[in-house]
Amino acid sequence: AAASSGGSARKGRDGVKVKKKGKAAASARASRPPATWKADYPLIQRLRARRDAPVDSVGCERLADPKAKRADFEWQCLVAAMLSSQTKDQANAEAMAALHAHGNTIENISRTPVSLLDKLIAKVGFHSVKAKNVQAAAEICLALHKGRVPRTIEGLLALPGVGPKMAYLTLHAAFDAQEGICVDTHVHRIANVLRWIRTKTPEETRMALEAWLPKRYWPDVNILMVGLGQQQQQTPQKLVERCLRLKSPAAALRLVANIGVPLRAGRLPALDAL
Repeated sequence: AAASSGGSARKGRDGVKVKKKGKAAASARASRPPATWKADYPLIQRLRARRDAPVDSVGCERLADPKAKRADFEWQCLVAAMLSSQTKDQANAEAMAALHAHGNTIENISRTPVSLLDKLIAKVGFHSVKAKNVQAAAEICLALHKGRVPRTIEGLLALPGVGPKMAYLTLHAAFDAQEGICVDTHVHRIANVLRWIRTKTPEETRMALEAWLPKRYWPDVNILMVGLGQQQQQTPQKLVERCLRLKSPAAALRLVANIGVPLRAGRLPALDAL
């Protein structure tokens, strides 16, 4: 008898036909890390070993005051995440410093006029919208969560202006909870150009990565790839110099070329010196 359209058939050791479902096979393939990732990720770890990109010192996970009361620390983690979209880490750090000087607590922010918040965070992208969202989030936390930041992904996503990236980042930074991968434009772009995945949006990238990336890599994948993207854009010369110091410089140079570092004569002194 012919195999049904639901999958393919093969003969087992006893000669009996064994049906292998197409969807099950596709799911198994999707759950395995691609060969490209297995080759690329160790190189990225070595290139980022020194952790000296902007995200490592002024990324939003670093901007809450560690000496603040627990509730205030959690709130500041949320605010840093909310301000981070469409904004360089350095600008976000300046805005957070201004908020700290003003008094970055849920109670104080809820009482602060939106016009003043707007001025305090003027260096971040879309600051006027973010000022309204931050104050509204403070009011919601006071009214619905007893003055605390929600500890669930659902609660965080219910706050104005908070998307999946910000929610997962807040859970990790404020509560040390790794419930999902934080995917920003750097992670989305690099994962696609290196052909680990084929997706159109950061949220699709998050779901695709979570399908096969071993969970032990989840806490670090964002900061490693964000830092790599920052260095590719801001300090490509330093990135090339590190490639040349690795045991496999050719493979490392191919990787950074794939993510956008221009390896052309006259552009990078480290290459011209070869």
